[in-house]
Amino acid sequence: MTANYSEDTIRTLDWKEHIRKRPGMYIGKLGDGTSRDDGIYILLKEVIDNSIDEFMMGFGKTIEVSVSDKTVRVRDFGRGIPLGKVLDVASKMNTGAKYDSKVFKKTVGLNGVGIKAVNALSSEFIIQSIRENESKKVSFSQGNVISEEEIKAIELENGTIISFVPDKELFENFHYRSEYIETLLRNYAYLNSGLTIIFNGQRFYSRNGLLDLLNENMNATGLYPIIHLKGTDIEIAITHGNQYGEEYYSFVNGQHTTQGGTHLTAFREGIVKAIREFFNKDFEPSDIRTSIIAAISIKVEEPVFESQTKTKLGSKEMSPDGISVRNFIVDFVKTELDNFLHQNSEIADSILKKIIDSEKERKAISGIKKLAKERAKKANLHNKKLRDCRIHYNSKNERRLETSIFITEGDSASGSITKSRDVNSQAVFSLKGKPLNTYGLTKKIVYENEEFNLLQAALNIEEDIENLRYNNVIIATDADVDGMHIRLLLITFFLQFFPDLIRQKHLYILQTPLFRVRNKKKTIYCYSDEERIKAIQELGTKPEITRFKGLGEISPGEFKHFIGKDIRLEPVIQKKGDIIPELLEFYMGKNTPDRQNFIINNLVIEEDVA
Repeated sequence: MTANYSEDTIRTLDWKEHIRKRPGMYIGKLGDGTSRDDGIYILLKEVIDNSIDEFMMGFGKTIEVSVSDKTVRVRDFGRGIPLGKVLDVASKMNTGAKYDSKVFKKTVGLNGVGIKAVNALSSEFIIQSIRENESKKVSFSQGNVISEEEIKAIELENGTIISFVPDKELFENFHYRSEYIETLLRNYAYLNSGLTIIFNGQRFYSRNGLLDLLNENMNATGLYPIIHLKGTDIEIAITHGNQYGEEYYSFVNGQHTTQGGTHLTAFREGIVKAIREFFNKDFEPSDIRTSIIAAISIKVEEPVFESQTKTKLGSKEMSPDGISVRNFIVDFVKTELDNFLHQNSEIADSILKKIIDSEKERKAISGIKKLAKERAKKANLHNKKLRDCRIHYNSKNERRLETSIFITEGDSASGSITKSRDVNSQAVFSLKGKPLNTYGLTKKIVYENEEFNLLQAALNIEEDIENLRYNNVIIATDADVDGMHIRLLLITFFLQFFPDLIRQKHLYILQTPLFRVRNKKKTIYCYSDEERIKAIQELGTKPEITRFKGLGEISPGEFKHFIGKDIRLEPVIQKKGDIIPELLEFYMGKNTPDRQNFIINNLVIEEDVA
């Protein structure tokens, strides 16, 4: 039946209706807080960005952030919003002072949307401004005004206080992970020397900017002291380590551009040009940048980002004067890095040795890589190891952040997931048995081993992590000893050869239920013994209890519940202080007495409750 297309079908949504109907346009994916890209962190960031902009303009040296249960509170000590405009800035689109470049220069938020999105997507949103011993407060729910106080006298320091609770109608079963918030706040501190941020009593402060950032994030000493260079509107820090891949931290006006953009592309190009010209040798770019650890921060007037979440810079020009972002960065890196290397010959020698070592390894595996690529291409055409999806992370589709690939073991598990998945955004890669323990091996094994060669081809990460085809790489194995072992082997592989996948928080463990507790009226899936006991108590006498021994035992119909909107993912996080070489040596190296004693002392015998 054809729908009636008439004047009645044309609707005009008000600002809050549009945001709530299309939240992905404003905050990316909704999520439950498991991923750092989830919307609840974007809401927090949008509020903090305004406080950071105040600091950048020279007002307010402290920002207080607290998260208690599901309530977020941000307090700055800037100028405060003009009291007559407090209601408007929180509830009228395209309203804000940042359209006046004389008042706010080189800020993050320019489009007058962010704070309104937080308001519309929160069940409770309270904004208060204090200016010259006067206060104005307005309370909202889902963007609707609940109460508006008259301007009144108050004895508090100037500034803005915003508190909000993300709406559970949109963010189901959400929770904030403190490590994600801490990373966000640390980066703000590194990029704003002199700013103090206090999060639930913890203090973040940086004196040395990007130098502090690299020192804090490196898990091992660099091959040479960090090169730290600063200029007008630009700051960079560079060193090399012994890891595979390239590790970058890029920022625009204090915004962490996790997906890079124009400035990062230019930075990588500038490093190659500077090194080639300094040594007067036409090195391969990959040999120069392999194992690099670097950071860049630039300030741009009126930056253009590729989405409201501002994770990728799209600007081609630095300012209204028409200075190219690329030329500005490349010229700075070439000039300043060249000067530095001429003045620091020992560091120059260390860089040269690293490049030569990378060149030797690349040439040693070049023949193997060619054969491996042909094998991967043939395998992708003729076998069923990869069941791909239609949307990919490196596309511009609105659902790109939802894209996932499940790495499974065995036909039964991969079959259940394949039949249950969303074919638009979820892919499946099937392993054949346990993968190889890659600890202590060189990257040559990635191409010689068929499983790993096909896996890297499926992920599309051989040349550059920016080409990654899925935002979420999910290890989906049985919740038994063999499944745990496969998890460790895969994590070891990624830590060894593709650590950026973990650093950039793309790797997850799929949590599936251990038990099904049901009676004739209700079924409850339980992910722990505690949940099982609670379910038994809820359902009453003698419910049927099933212990899932493996993913293959869960029917496709049931699996839909576990990989849909209620999916439970445990992120694989590399924490500050994790000394990766020592961890891998202990857990994945030769079987030492120390490890044997560790296993014995931590042995748990599981009771069969089925």
